[in-house]
Amino acid sequence: MRISAIQMNPGADKAQNLAQARELIQGALADGRPRIVALPEMWTCLGGDRAKKFAAAETLPPEGSNAAGGEAYECLREVARANKIHVHGGSIAELAGDLLYNTTVVFDPNGVEIARYRKIHLFDIVTPDGMGYRESATFKGGDRVVTFKAHGTTCGLAICYDIRFPELFLKLRQAGAEIIFLPAAFTVPTGRDHWEVLLQARAIETQSWIVAPACWGRHLDGSGEPRMTFGRTLIADPWGLVTARVPDGTGWITSRADATVTERIRRDMPVLAHRKFV
Repeated sequence: MRISAIQMNPGADKAQNLAQARELIQGALADGRPRIVALPEMWTCLGGDRAKKFAAAETLPPEGSNAAGGEAYECLREVARANKIHVHGGSIAELAGDLLYNTTVVFDPNGVEIARYRKIHLFDIVTPDGMGYRESATFKGGDRVVTFKAHGTTCGLAICYDIRFPELFLKLRQAGAEIIFLPAAFTVPTGRDHWEVLLQARAIETQSWIVAPACWGRHLDGSGEPRMTFGRTLIADPWGLVTARVPDGTGWITSRADATVTERIRRDMPVLAHRKFV
């Protein structure tokens, strides 16, 4: 199955971000003919103050209703329906009372929402360069492990900081996932040292394809301070080998997630059957 992962440079202007996403998706569709397109984390609004984040957030329709949603939601639905592909919507901000959820939605080729995942692990840390991040000030965490089916293949969902918690990825593997999507907006210090090695580790441990669309470049936080995201969108195979990678800048990659590779690796090294403690 051919999958395209998009690398964006979003800021706090939702309209500009939507236009950028549409342009990059069309480029990926023309170039790679994918059956699934995946966007990065918080591509609709990265940075800005609390008011900006809430203004860009959307109220999602009830799950299973197939009702109309907000501008970004309908943009993703229309891309799926118009091109007869699955669309993994990276993550967008979902209104949830006084806080937001960092939420992935997935649409099938008919434009029907088939999965919704809310980021479980929130990024409350100080990076090596001294920058502080407190995602929990604006967002609350989800509590469900989520998979979906695309063309007969089970796919798992995670977001950014989730990558540091291998137990989530084990649960996705135990739920049958063969491909795991991880949209991200990694910081430069953590990305430089940990991004690729963590993605490869999760691929090796779960013997799954990892698709990691990322934000790249500069944006401004709520106080106007510049923040940098690392980028390096990549796809890794179940052996942990990187099959495609986006360099600095916006763009996309397309790679074939070959089910026969997954089957062979899992057959020859049946690590899930060998587990003793989980």
